[in-house]
Amino acid sequence: MEKLKVGIIGTGNISGIYFQNGKRFESMEVVACADIDVERAKAKAAEHGVRGCSVEELLADPDIQMVINLTIPQAHASVCMKALEAGKHVYVEKPLSVTREEGKQLLELADRKGLRVGCAPDTFLGAGIQTSVKLIEDGWIGTPIGATAFMISGGPESWHPSPEFFYQIGGGPMFDMGPYYLTAMVAMLGPITRVTGSARISHPERTITSQPKFGQVMKVETPTHIAGVIDFASGPIGTLLTTFDVPGGSTLPRIEVYGSQGTLSVPDPNTFGGPVKVYRAGSREWSEIPLTHGKAENARGVGAADMAKAILTGRKHRASGAMAYHVLEAMHGFHDAAAQGAHYVMKSTCDKPAPLPLGLHDHALD
Repeated sequence: MEKLKVGIIGTGNISGIYFQNGKRFESMEVVACADIDVERAKAKAAEHGVRGCSVEELLADPDIQMVINLTIPQAHASVCMKALEAGKHVYVEKPLSVTREEGKQLLELADRKGLRVGCAPDTFLGAGIQTSVKLIEDGWIGTPIGATAFMISGGPESWHPSPEFFYQIGGGPMFDMGPYYLTAMVAMLGPITRVTGSARISHPERTITSQPKFGQVMKVETPTHIAGVIDFASGPIGTLLTTFDVPGGSTLPRIEVYGSQGTLSVPDPNTFGGPVKVYRAGSREWSEIPLTHGKAENARGVGAADMAKAILTGRKHRASGAMAYHVLEAMHGFHDAAAQGAHYVMKSTCDKPAPLPLGLHDHALD
């Protein structure tokens, strides 16, 4: 079976699961990796049995057809642009870019060159959310009328070794975790027409309590508590709360979808598995639904593999650049609406991604 040859740029912690899963999927083969720190790239390459090189060498390799960009968010757009200029398809970790302008330029360049852009998160292709999509489409909760999503935490400074970037422009709970929740909601309910919300910086400075920077004080440059309202083109109204300001935790659900005939409890969109539960009108208790799809374990990289399969077969890929841009615009829209005291009307739209077929083994996409 033909496989697309892939190179990874950015060999930090998250690259490990991409290397691991890159060997599982039937549609792609990771053959090289690069990093701004070439020695780190070579060490990672030796660990996984691929070629390590500089970014320039990887982009110049004519055998590499697609780049997986795992650099820091501030470098996403520039590295993606270089890959596209080199004639390669590109799949990037979330978010697509820091700014809407960069994201738009990226998609326009890809369109001009006849290349594809894909973007994480791809957790919506996991068993949990794919089961949720099927239940909605099969009418288990009737007509969807609303949804809620809650990402509530105390912030990463207690565990992340270098948490500063979480509190800089392009960070915060919305840009760090919002893509998981918004992408899941778009996968289930379709594109967004407008958003509004309120946002605040609760603490202008925060102290790192993890090692090795214990005791260092960080300035907070971006909102850390954002409450938003979402209008979906298909009719439902959603709410989304993302915060780094609640160290005490929460008992609220990750995501619930409300319908005319029942409620769907959707699992953590930062994972691939379950549980999925339904509370139908007339019931007296929740029912846990067996997962209808595979990929319940950590399948990060499945979005890139699906894009590789789509390139080989000519079909649309699911974790699309258009959906990632739509989510990026919505995230900025919450901040804009909060600053301006108004609704933000979305300028972009996207296709609701096609659900995965039933009956696939964990390595397959079609």
